[in-house]
Amino acid sequence: MQNQLPNAASEMPSIRLFGVGDAGLNVLELLIQGGLSPDRCVAVNTGGAALENSNAGHRVPLETKRLRGLGSGGDPERARQAAEERSEELKCLCENVDVVFVIAGLGGGSGTGISPVLARIAKSTGALVLAFVSTPFDCEGTRRGVLAREGLDELREAADGLICLPNQNIFKLIHENTTVLETFKIANRLLADGVTGVWRLVSFRGLIAIHFEDLLQLIQNRHCKSTFAVCEASGETRTHVVLEKLLVHPLLESGEVLSDCDALLVSLTGGPSLTMAEINRLIDEIKTKCGKAQLIVGACVEESFGERLVVTLIAVNQPEQALPAMGRREDLGAQLLDRQASPKPNSRFLPPPPALGPDQVQEFLSRRGTPRRNASRMRQGQLPLDIVSKGRFDKSEPTIYKGEDLDVPTYIRRGVPLN
Repeated sequence: MQNQLPNAASEMPSIRLFGVGDAGLNVLELLIQGGLSPDRCVAVNTGGAALENSNAGHRVPLETKRLRGLGSGGDPERARQAAEERSEELKCLCENVDVVFVIAGLGGGSGTGISPVLARIAKSTGALVLAFVSTPFDCEGTRRGVLAREGLDELREAADGLICLPNQNIFKLIHENTTVLETFKIANRLLADGVTGVWRLVSFRGLIAIHFEDLLQLIQNRHCKSTFAVCEASGETRTHVVLEKLLVHPLLESGEVLSDCDALLVSLTGGPSLTMAEINRLIDEIKTKCGKAQLIVGACVEESFGERLVVTLIAVNQPEQALPAMGRREDLGAQLLDRQASPKPNSRFLPPPPALGPDQVQEFLSRRGTPRRNASRMRQGQLPLDIVSKGRFDKSEPTIYKGEDLDVPTYIRRGVPLN
């Protein structure tokens, strides 16, 4: 499907799109080919060579002495450090912008490491930050999957809204003979469609307008995670056909996502023949599937669409206010610190027993039964040791407390026998 971005209106919010890493640059090129102004696009990567063919109006090669011209090498930490070193330049590109789109593929070095840093920088300027990312196929290896999950969590905390395309779900859209190149082109096209749909949703004043303030109220500072789908149909039955495609769309889990979402954003774009009855029929059907979710609808007419009807649907899931997950290391530590300490002695040494005289010791042993042989040997005696001078403390006064000389060992003062 070839998308054409609408012409900018004077009152629309200002936007800037950042393509991060190789995957982000590929999606950015598709958007520019679809009509997006290159001046709104920024290409960001750790390797300067990857930016040479980009048509973006701004290019930011995050090449540093630390990278030595080798890029991130698949290490997100190296890419993160490179982005932080150029934070002022990235911040200048986000200044005076209402909406910042961060587009990247997660699982590698550049996209995973740079995207969260860029999102935080854009947030610091007051912009609404929306991230469009893809996660790797299962066949790409365990390490890329782990890095993608870590990057996804970090990016979700940094951005206002996160729209994720799991590449593994693309298997539901391709057939057995689809080549590797065609598969990745489909993934890039799906992300580009999602960006285009949001662009139409918030910036184009059509039959039914969506105010930018409505979108801010819905997702700003809530770090929500979203799923999207784009469907198209033509002809007299286009409303019925596009609805069927939505309900069986693999990215919407065959309609299950609609019933579980907290909010639903719907953008309809058609040619001059688009009727209000078609819009009303389509929205009524969607309402029956999304339960009590908040519904935001936008619709516009584009001359170039002819008989085509394109519906972009974004299901927004707000983060759950749940108890801390036991699996997270920092949460587990907090739980352990919050637990009440069980009562226990301050020392592993028990206090000494009460003082017993020689007669009391004999009586105690007799009560336990027949005393052991040579029990008298247990009595504490005085060893024939020579008296050694105390040196500088020889003339010091003894420490007397309640009539006891504390300088004498306790077990001698109390007559405690040693085994």
